[in-house]
Amino acid sequence: MGKAVKAGKREGESVRYPVIGVFSPCDPRIDKQSRERAVNIIKMAADIIAERVKLVDGTPVKVVYSDVLIDGEKQADIVARQFEDEKVNILVGVPDTWAFPQLTLISFLQQFPPDTPVNLTCGNSGPKPGVVYTHACSGAISQYGKLIHINIGNWPDTGQNPVMSEKTADALIDWCYAAITYKGLKGRRVVIFGHDSMGMETALAHIIPTRNIFGIEITRLDMKLLADMLNKKAYDEKELKELRNWLEKVSKNIELRDEADSERLNQSLAMYLIVRDIMKDLNAVGGGFMSQLEWGSDPRGIPLPVADIMESLFNSTFDHNGKKPPVPYATEADVQGLLTMLFFTHLTGGNPPLFMDFRKVWEGWEIKQLAEKIGVEVDENEIWVKKGFVDGDNSGSASFDWAGKPGESVEEIMKRVSFPLAEEHYFPGLGNSVTFISPGGIKGIAGRLAYSFTNNIFSLIWDEAETVELPEKLAEAVCRTSTYTWPHTFVVPKYASMLEYKQYAPANHFHMVWDLKVSRLQYWMDMANVLSVTPWKERPSFIEGVDRPLPLLYLINGGETETKLKLAQKF
Repeated sequence: MGKAVKAGKREGESVRYPVIGVFSPCDPRIDKQSRERAVNIIKMAADIIAERVKLVDGTPVKVVYSDVLIDGEKQADIVARQFEDEKVNILVGVPDTWAFPQLTLISFLQQFPPDTPVNLTCGNSGPKPGVVYTHACSGAISQYGKLIHINIGNWPDTGQNPVMSEKTADALIDWCYAAITYKGLKGRRVVIFGHDSMGMETALAHIIPTRNIFGIEITRLDMKLLADMLNKKAYDEKELKELRNWLEKVSKNIELRDEADSERLNQSLAMYLIVRDIMKDLNAVGGGFMSQLEWGSDPRGIPLPVADIMESLFNSTFDHNGKKPPVPYATEADVQGLLTMLFFTHLTGGNPPLFMDFRKVWEGWEIKQLAEKIGVEVDENEIWVKKGFVDGDNSGSASFDWAGKPGESVEEIMKRVSFPLAEEHYFPGLGNSVTFISPGGIKGIAGRLAYSFTNNIFSLIWDEAETVELPEKLAEAVCRTSTYTWPHTFVVPKYASMLEYKQYAPANHFHMVWDLKVSRLQYWMDMANVLSVTPWKERPSFIEGVDRPLPLLYLINGGETETKLKLAQKF
């Protein structure tokens, strides 16, 4: 007679993390030496991934491998159970020989959820060609509608311990980062305080599509909870003093007129501690705060201090306790902005995101006109003179890291950050804003997610981008044409003209992260079924060495966009 079993007591971490499983199919007819070589390749690939792929907190991703070669259905079952025991949810196959697709990989894959990312990486070898097997599997799997990525790379044709080429390894690592972002965020949650701010429909929390498409849950809390906890002083007062002392030590530019301003600064800092603890308790990976209008701007209530410092601290890689992973955090409860930053940060293994208004677009002729007016001589060869730039400028969410270049010390970064009083006209609750000008030469991806009810799909409008630095007097004049007391980052897209850039912005906010590779972003968009939108006339459809190769699934179904639109209707 059967008997129910009570679940055991759970100790420690309760979050489910991504786990990569490395395996190899094999031809059962081949010699022992070739089989040993195949096992060595599995271990070699697993070690490369384990060494180079990190989660946002800097810890290595869990990688497991099986030395059971999948010759047929029986071995497929064995390896599937091994991986099931280790909670594997990402699959990397490294075939070095021919094998029989249906008996091996297809029988194996059927034992995993349909959304399991699958990659086949092989050397382009002739003796016992894993490349032939890879193409056979790619065709077989694509024709029944499942996404698979292949990486036809290189490792030596002979020898018992071949090592994959660096180019092959790079492509595999990029795919792995996309996979751990896609699977690692499924089942996680973000915490949003307040409802959709300022009536911005582009900032809406599309709860059901976000849940169905990305697997991310949106926990919604009222801002009254935060106001009440501030009033109750539901935070560690000793830690608040430590945070305040740290901020005053690293920045000498905090504007305070009187004791009332000082108390409002304390409230702003206490908000960070309270929200941090709430998010930690909920195992949240990101958040957002509505603020306007009810929190700090509506005189019918009691206006409270702005949340700018809180938001900047979350998005930064450090705080008063030292180094920490950035927790993407959106001002104005902009959920689609939050999701953009969340994916950007995880795809880079923890680089800080930047939240900006898509503020004034300066075309080349216009910035030259301003420079001439104020008597600044400009170099006609500078990209920002020839092409123009966007003044990315917003009240909150600007990571402190963006006041410096990647790798700079906290001390160097924070001495460039100022904390002026918030504009009383807009924010009668006052408190302190955050302001700085980002340095030039930071390269990455700038973009923004958008949702379409018509097709039930998210799109990412994106381009490679770089920050630029203007002469000091000119930068001052540019900042004064928008909101001077907020952070400013001057962004130049790589392929978009300024006319295209300002016409095709999907919202009033956009976001940037440094050192995100294009191929890595594209792999993730494939897995998440996000439309890749690059309507820039100057961008080629495929750039070798930059873009990932199109999956066969797209080629045999009318193209990438057509296939993704069809897949979106399955939800």
